[in-house]
Amino acid sequence: MSLVPSAGLTTVELDIPLRLGYPLIGLSCVRPGEGGLCRKWGMTEFEDEYSAGLESEFRELKGALLSDTIHTLEPAEPLCIPETATVHETVVQMVARRQPGVLIVNQEGRLVGIFTERDVLTRVVGPGVAGPGLDVHQTPISQVMTRDPEALALQDRVCYAVNRMSVAGYRTIPLVDAERRPIGIVTVTNIIKWLAHIFPEAILNLPPGDTIKRPHQVDAG
Repeated sequence: MSLVPSAGLTTVELDIPLRLGYPLIGLSCVRPGEGGLCRKWGMTEFEDEYSAGLESEFRELKGALLSDTIHTLEPAEPLCIPETATVHETVVQMVARRQPGVLIVNQEGRLVGIFTERDVLTRVVGPGVAGPGLDVHQTPISQVMTRDPEALALQDRVCYAVNRMSVAGYRTIPLVDAERRPIGIVTVTNIIKWLAHIFPEAILNLPPGDTIKRPHQVDAG
């Protein structure tokens, strides 16, 4: 902070870091005696309102994390595969349904495993547990799946899903009922859409030039 005397007036220049990761802005106050007139430089009126809107949305996010249930994420129906299916059959179903992962069930329809794109890379075509040279037409999916995965329920809060994705590194989380039968699946995409709903101004009111590259191109996930 600097105090610059000038003709009986005092100009106070402050560099104030914004909370939301924005660059520094300056606040210049000219104080004739006890009165004062403040103006901001480096921030337009639109940016000022935009920042205030984001602060409000961050408060809403904090409340939503603790109150919204996973049901509000509108999870997709799970793609369930019997544990006797082959790796090839499973991957064909994943590609056909454009799913990042499938849930493996036993004869009673209860969740016993999960198989995702990551498993394809690390356990089927990569130097994983099964090794290269795996016969995908003969190998049962139970041999390369992740057994007994963590699962959540529809009534669990969104913060639990975010925690497992952040801490455990999951990108796909099964949803089960009280008898551990699959009823849905939550992915990172569900979380992103939920965040976009909470932050409509931040997502929709992008500054000119922040164009989305290939907006109509959809990846396998």
